[in-house]
Amino acid sequence: MSYSIIGFGNIGRALAKAFSRKGIEVSVATTRDPESFAADAAAIGPKVIARTLAEAVKADIIFLAVRFESHPDVAKALPTWQGKTVIDVTNAYGVPPEQLGGQPSSQAVAQAFSGARLVKGFNHLLAATLGQDPAVQGGRRVVFLASDDEDDAAEIGALAHNLGFAPIKLGGLSEGGLLIQARGKSWGHLIFKDLVKFDG
Repeated sequence: MSYSIIGFGNIGRALAKAFSRKGIEVSVATTRDPESFAADAAAIGPKVIARTLAEAVKADIIFLAVRFESHPDVAKALPTWQGKTVIDVTNAYGVPPEQLGGQPSSQAVAQAFSGARLVKGFNHLLAATLGQDPAVQGGRRVVFLASDDEDDAAEIGALAHNLGFAPIKLGGLSEGGLLIQARGKSWGHLIFKDLVKFDG
């Protein structure tokens, strides 16, 4: 299984740190030349590899960590996203609901990434929190996941677990997805909730 992160801002870097902590190779890409951020990627860890967007979209599982407004540009990188799993880490704060056709922001993203299996997740934490070690006082930091496909949610849940997080599935995009999305001037109820799960 191969992984990539599209977007190398604060959230993209926080995700790269999570992969690096566990020694899992991950590609990072933006629309810029990879040489312009290769040193920053290498500084996170030896398995964080700067790549072109065209190379990064070849991965099996792709974290979409760009500004919401930029997602259509990324979607154009492939004619079809069939066989790919896209994790929507975007937040559409400030985007009017009517611009989204009244639907959850993640469903707008799913339409742009035609053919992809889409999971909403990893977006409810501040970048500074997401970038920290998710092992907290004997527990694991929670990440919420929403998807219209149980198998996709389970697959990304397993990845989140491997990265050290405690995944909590919230159901479909139009139910659970609303709890972890921003739209217009409102935030979902679970946005910014920094929770820790203790097994036992």
